[in-house]
Amino acid sequence: MVRNPMDGANHSVVSEFVFLGITNSWEIQLLLFVFTSMFYMASMMGNSLIMFTATSDPRLHSPMYFLLANLSFIDMGVSSVTSPKMIYDLFRKRKVISFSGCITQIFFIHVIGGVEVVVLIAMAFDRYVAICKPLHYLTIMSPRMCISFLVAAWMTGLIHSTVQLAFVVNLPFCGPNVLDSFYCDLPRFIKLACIDTDQLEFMVTANSGFISVGSFFILIISYIVIILTVKKQSSAGSSKALSTLSAHISVVVLFFGPLIFVYTWPSPSIPLDKFLAIFDAVLTPFLNSVIYTFRNQDMKVAMRRVCQQLMSYRKIS
Repeated sequence: MVRNPMDGANHSVVSEFVFLGITNSWEIQLLLFVFTSMFYMASMMGNSLIMFTATSDPRLHSPMYFLLANLSFIDMGVSSVTSPKMIYDLFRKRKVISFSGCITQIFFIHVIGGVEVVVLIAMAFDRYVAICKPLHYLTIMSPRMCISFLVAAWMTGLIHSTVQLAFVVNLPFCGPNVLDSFYCDLPRFIKLACIDTDQLEFMVTANSGFISVGSFFILIISYIVIILTVKKQSSAGSSKALSTLSAHISVVVLFFGPLIFVYTWPSPSIPLDKFLAIFDAVLTPFLNSVIYTFRNQDMKVAMRRVCQQLMSYRKIS
C-alpha cells in the first residue's frame, strides 16, 4: 500500500511495513505461540507481584526495593512493546504494521531501553553505597536521590529515543517495505530508505552500541569492585550480599547481552537475531522477576505474606 508523496511532510510513499515474521512452519508457530504467550503472561504477573509487594510491604520500603519495583515496571514495558503484536501476528498470513505504528514501536523500544540502562546503573550504585559506605547509606540514598535517579532515567530514555528518531523519521521510503523481523527497530528500518544511509546507519549503531557497551563495562567493573569489597569483609551478611550481587549481575548480563549483539555486530545472522529479540522481549523480563524473587530472601518472605493476605481477603469476601 502506498500514498501520495505530497500527503505527508516526510514525502514517504510507504504507508505500512510487512513483517516476514519468525518462521513459516505451522508447527514452530504453534510452539512459539504457546511459549511466548505463557512467558508473556508469567512476566506480567511476576513483575506486577514484585511491584505490588515492594510498594505494599512496609519492610521493603527502602531504596533497593524502590529501584527494583521500577525495574519491574520497565520490564513490563519491555514485554508489552513487541510481544503482543508478535503473538497476534504468528498465525496471520500478512503481518503488517502502519508507518506511524512502526515509528511508535521504535520510539518506545529506545525510551524503555534508555530508562532500564540508567535504572540498572542506579541499582549498582545503591549496592555500592550499601556495601562500601554502609554508615552513610541512608544519607546518600535518600528519597530525593531515588527520585532523582528515576527522573534522570526517564529523561535519558526520552532524549536518546528522540535524538535517534529525529535522524530517521523524515527519511524517504519509496518502495521496499518488507522487514525480515517481527518488530520495528532502527537497523533494519533504515536499510529500507530510498537514499544512501551508510553514514546514518553508522551513527545509529555507534550511538546505541556505545551506550550499550559503555554502560555494560561500567556496571561490570562496578560489581567487581563491590565483590572485592565484600570478600574483604568477614561479616555474617557477606553471603547475603554476594547472593544479591549475583542476582544483579545476572540481570545485567541478560539485558545487555542481546542489546550489544544487535547494535554492534556488523552482519548479524537473521535466525540468531530473531532468537535474541524473542529472548530479550519475552524471556528476559520473566527471568528478571524470577532471579530477584528467588535470590532475595526478604522478597520471598514478603511475597508469602502478600499471598496469604490476599487469600484471607478472598475467604472473608
